[in-house]
Amino acid sequence: MTIQVSTVPEVGNLGITTKVDRAAYLTQLLNLRSPLSEANAGLQSTRDQAAARVQELAIPSTREEEWRFTDLSPLLQVNFQAASAIAPTNLEAWFLPEAANSRLVFVNGQYAPELSSTADIPAGVTIGNLAATGSLQSKLANYLAKQPGAEEVFTVLNTASMTDAAVILVPRHQQVEVPIHLLFVTTGQEATISHPRCLVVAEAGSQLTLIEDYVAIDQGVYFTNPVTEIWIEENAQVSHTRIQRESEAAFHIGKTAVSQARDSRYSNISVSLGGQLSRHHLEVYQTGEQTETQLHGLTMITGDQVGDTHSTIAYTKPHGTSNQVHKCIANDRAHAVFNGKIFVPKAAQLTNAAQLSRNLLLSPKARVDTKPQLEITADNVKCAHGATVSQLDNDEVFYLQSRGINADSARKLLIYAFAYDVISQIPVTSLRDRLVSLVRLQQA
Repeated sequence: MTIQVSTVPEVGNLGITTKVDRAAYLTQLLNLRSPLSEANAGLQSTRDQAAARVQELAIPSTREEEWRFTDLSPLLQVNFQAASAIAPTNLEAWFLPEAANSRLVFVNGQYAPELSSTADIPAGVTIGNLAATGSLQSKLANYLAKQPGAEEVFTVLNTASMTDAAVILVPRHQQVEVPIHLLFVTTGQEATISHPRCLVVAEAGSQLTLIEDYVAIDQGVYFTNPVTEIWIEENAQVSHTRIQRESEAAFHIGKTAVSQARDSRYSNISVSLGGQLSRHHLEVYQTGEQTETQLHGLTMITGDQVGDTHSTIAYTKPHGTSNQVHKCIANDRAHAVFNGKIFVPKAAQLTNAAQLSRNLLLSPKARVDTKPQLEITADNVKCAHGATVSQLDNDEVFYLQSRGINADSARKLLIYAFAYDVISQIPVTSLRDRLVSLVRLQQA
């Protein structure tokens, strides 16, 4: 099925289609979903409820506050088709040696068991696709599509369209020593749409390192709409790295929703490099006391790319802490967006929250819209936020030149140092080194 879109102008300069067309477009995206397999028939009720909600919604426009800096009109110009299952045979360039036998691969949103390997996963830990979880599906149903924020338009579209999911369940007091690599590959088929889904449950006292990686084989136009749900129970720890390096012609709109119980610890490093239009919603809900959240983000874009990050940290109990640093590097005519929200209600006394947005513009035509946001009703807290937007410091360039480094190399070194502050947080050495190489390549 292909999608036809009216080109009747919308009022003002907010897009190319009317609100009616945006609703019809979303419904037609829903109609591209694939049927469920017999093994995942239990998802039918969840999908049907989400599908009913989708038909009440529309593709957002810049009239809406949450989307006023990000125009989705280019998305509406594409006639998408459902992605087919094509299993490429040569993906070694994307594999990580540290996760050689702790890897799940999904191609065009569909599980590829022949490319996956879980030999190093400890006994008792569940890792695989949802269809293979068997008797655990009833337990997983208590977590799947249960995070707050599930009514957001692209999240509910994913829920209505999901046919499978990557599943990780770490039992109580179990530590997974090797990193788990979730590799989502798009083959670059022209104008396809896929809806990857991840469900991660870290039970009380458990620990794991997760790499969520979105890559493309070809530079085609396609739409990836992933959702990841992470449940961290009491005294559990999750280190999560999310890398988006898709086609420069692709659309990527993703959601990460995290729920943290008492004494849990969550760290997230998000790096966004690809996509003509990319957006990541990162939502963390601290549901217990003495929770700790560490967020580090980097968006590095050029040309006409748009890179958007929206984050939420919501406290509900006392003694919670969080620290967030998000960096954007925009070159040429690129447009970076950051909106970070921290909610501290009256019940969340003795909260300690810090948020910083740092942005580097490398071109007179580059643009950044940044909005750190604190909403505090508690009266015994320590909270701070800030934002900076700047170009390269001429004094710093001059200092490096005075040490024998030419001006061009000095600028590249400063840009690299700005990005490396985030990349250096990645706990997997091979992935960190590859991203360092990509950053250097972009500056070549």
